[in-house]
Amino acid sequence: MQSAGGRADQAHPLFGGGLSAVIPHSCTDVSELREIPDNQEVFAHAHTDQSLIVELVEYQDQVANQDAARYHFEDIAGSNKALDPGAFEVTSVVPLPKSELSLSECSSAWRLTGTQCVSKFNEEARNTVTLHLGLFRLPQFSTDVLITFNDPQSISPDSSSAAAMGTHREPWTVQDFQCLLQSLTLHNPGLFG
Repeated sequence: MQSAGGRADQAHPLFGGGLSAVIPHSCTDVSELREIPDNQEVFAHAHTDQSLIVELVEYQDQVANQDAARYHFEDIAGSNKALDPGAFEVTSVVPLPKSELSLSECSSAWRLTGTQCVSKFNEEARNTVTLHLGLFRLPQFSTDVLITFNDPQSISPDSSSAAAMGTHREPWTVQDFQCLLQSLTLHNPGLFG
């Protein structure tokens, strides 16, 4: 697969090779910098404040497929302390056609776009972040695979992230995120065991 810059993108092993996906350019594996939960793979852009999280979460069988992405988005908003009125908004939820996905084992897949006003490291300053969320439902493994692309839109001058904002060199795009979603591949179902 060719990326926008003309490079051939390589699939990156996730969770010890149980899954793989094409991760965008200029990424840093955050697990090399700090402790990350076993059910997450976290990548940060080297020059922007963007991040990608691939997460294995419990399949929520009480949530209908078309509502599941919103369910997880609101769960993230709660974790981000962004549940105040007006602090989060869902702008679209669309199904991802299985014919365009490498992860054929999923029962359904969804892409949600929304915004959340979040603070970093418990700071008072709040930043507006566009969240692109990909959800792959795997009821046979009691797992939902959740992929979150955090794309800050406006950074408070008081935020610790403000210093990074002047260096917007080749930020990740929605196309990079779409490529990641389409390239996600399961190699070892024992990962969910």
